[in-house]
Amino acid sequence: MGYKVTTADIQKMRKTTGAGMMDCKTALTEAEGDFDKAVEIIRKKGQAIANKRADREANEGAVFTKIENGHGAMLALNCETDFVARNENFIALAQKFLDAAFEAGAKTIDDVKKVTIDGTTIEDLIHEQIGVIGEKIDIPFYAYEEAPYIHSYIHFGNKLAAMVLFNKEAGAEVANNVAMQVAAMAPIAVDKDDVPADIVEKEKEIAKEQARNENKPENLLEKIAMGRLNKFYQETTLMNQAFISDNKKKIKDYIKENDADLKVLKFVRFSLS
Repeated sequence: MGYKVTTADIQKMRKTTGAGMMDCKTALTEAEGDFDKAVEIIRKKGQAIANKRADREANEGAVFTKIENGHGAMLALNCETDFVARNENFIALAQKFLDAAFEAGAKTIDDVKKVTIDGTTIEDLIHEQIGVIGEKIDIPFYAYEEAPYIHSYIHFGNKLAAMVLFNKEAGAEVANNVAMQVAAMAPIAVDKDDVPADIVEKEKEIAKEQARNENKPENLLEKIAMGRLNKFYQETTLMNQAFISDNKKKIKDYIKENDADLKVLKFVRFSLS
């Protein structure tokens, strides 16, 4: 006599995988009651859906940060629709992945996917959840940082986050304002000297070409380009940006007037949109 699926088995499967009742019943029937095999069937279903939807856009999701004792991590989990992104189970899953990755000291996305939660790798849990929700989900971004002091800001809705590394403990208000600046203004570097040389050269060439198109004298192109490069620095480097709460001062002035010894060492920013 063949295996007969019981309500208790279905409930156990649902609790483990989060899959729907019919998916659990089908998997258990196919596995003839072998629980581990049934879980694997659901994961394989998730992998099949993932392969099928590989070219789909997954721009929704949630991003979280975790900071403890000079260690900070940021993880984003994406999906295809805002409906899923706002689901409390999806949000809890993203937080669970971040907590596990943080505790394991994972440094890269590959490291994160190898981390295990209750004996199952995060990579397998992702495939499992793809089978449950029927959408492409993945980890598009992960960062792990260390510094004397780290502060983060997450914008409403968990679509955008910034994490700022300081050389020493900063006041909560100052640290939060700087992190909000990073989130809102998306600088590409901390200061002028931190901008990659290839970007600087590219901006100089663009400025020179613009000046040529404006019929500026050739012997003045370098000077004009440098002037425009300074404007580029003011717009794209954190220390030289106008403070969003008081555009009469630069961020470096705002920091200095609050703590002359405080320095921003690095920042991390990620947006799902």
